[in-house]
Amino acid sequence: MDLDRRSLLKGGVALGAAGATLFDFARAWAQTAPWKPEPNAQLSMLRWKYFVQSEDDAFVALINAFTQATGVKVDITRESYEDVQPKASVAANTGTGPDLFWGLYSLPHLFPQKCVDMTDVANYLGQKYGGWVESAQKYGKVSGGDKWIAIPVCYSGALMNYRIAASKKAGFSEFPKTTDAFLEYAKAMKANGTPGGFALGHASGDGNTWVHWCLWSFGGNVVDANDKVIINSPETEKALLYAKQLYEYMIPGVASWNDAFNNKAFLANEIHWTNNGISIYVAASNDPTKKEIAEDMNHAYFPVGPIGRPTELHLMYPILAMNYTKYPQACKALIAFMLEADQFNKWISAARGYLTHCLNAYDANPVWTEDPKRTPYRDVAKRSLTAGGLGSVGEKAATAIADFVVLDMFANVCTGREDAKSAMKMAERQLQRIYRA
Repeated sequence: MDLDRRSLLKGGVALGAAGATLFDFARAWAQTAPWKPEPNAQLSMLRWKYFVQSEDDAFVALINAFTQATGVKVDITRESYEDVQPKASVAANTGTGPDLFWGLYSLPHLFPQKCVDMTDVANYLGQKYGGWVESAQKYGKVSGGDKWIAIPVCYSGALMNYRIAASKKAGFSEFPKTTDAFLEYAKAMKANGTPGGFALGHASGDGNTWVHWCLWSFGGNVVDANDKVIINSPETEKALLYAKQLYEYMIPGVASWNDAFNNKAFLANEIHWTNNGISIYVAASNDPTKKEIAEDMNHAYFPVGPIGRPTELHLMYPILAMNYTKYPQACKALIAFMLEADQFNKWISAARGYLTHCLNAYDANPVWTEDPKRTPYRDVAKRSLTAGGLGSVGEKAATAIADFVVLDMFANVCTGREDAKSAMKMAERQLQRIYRA
């Protein structure tokens, strides 16, 4: 990589200069870019609904710059996490719908044969910006091959959000670093009237991230390296029993939480610890009535379990183009433009830590160090395991995540609907159907 810090941050990261600088860059870039949009190209994109307003503002600015430079109009639709995947699946099956889908985790692996080949875009960006982190490569490439079926735009770190004063009152000067200490922390926090909570409803982001962390922390796994289902194991049982203990110290109602509930509860002072992106902190910082919360909260990595190493699952946001699009070159041009330094640095700065890069060069962005409360989110792409765990991150892993198999297994045990052994057997049957398909 022949890209130093000064050249990486060319054009500055302050959004105040976004106007002419971004448009000037876009015009110059369009003249030399490897991909030339088809005549009269128009694109439509379905993306996940933003959690940080300034991120979406910067995203709209880059889309407008691309349109002005290329003449390609881009219509953006925003949906919740949960709605992107089923709509993308319907579009893939019917051959009609948005040209581009920007969703979660292994979305392109649900229908890899329906995705436009993005290998040239991935190679262009990787060579220019210091290479892709390992986990992003697994999400972007077709399982077992070198063909890229999507571009891993960014991660959203799913880290621990916690209140400082309440934690100190409970006897913890820092957030617990082990699962044993975390259980004691949750117990003490509830005893002091400042409980926390993890989502156990069908929360694609927050729910899936914490239950997979818990499963992996105790050595449990959905499948082995050969995609053989191994969920029914003593290690999984230990993880489930630990989660059931932890659940006893959570605020009531988490069994029905989706991805928005914990944000609201934290900002309402109803919970004092949870897992989330940085959006709670950003929202509190933006609201004068919540300033006290912003000043009294911080972020930490998930505790490490008996396995002895980090087992985090962070939210990957891959973007794909459907092969029914009439404008594949325009799709490639837009995706490449999204990750070019002259605008990506502004965009990721505007996200204020909510989005984390997958290209190594962007470690240099000062957004990660100008506020120490953001710093833990800088390295989530490097720390993250993939949705497939030990196995492949293909269609089957994507289906297991989309069907909430692991999340439902944990919810069944935590709420007492099933004991650990029966819940594992239920999950095993579901997974065997998925992995035989």
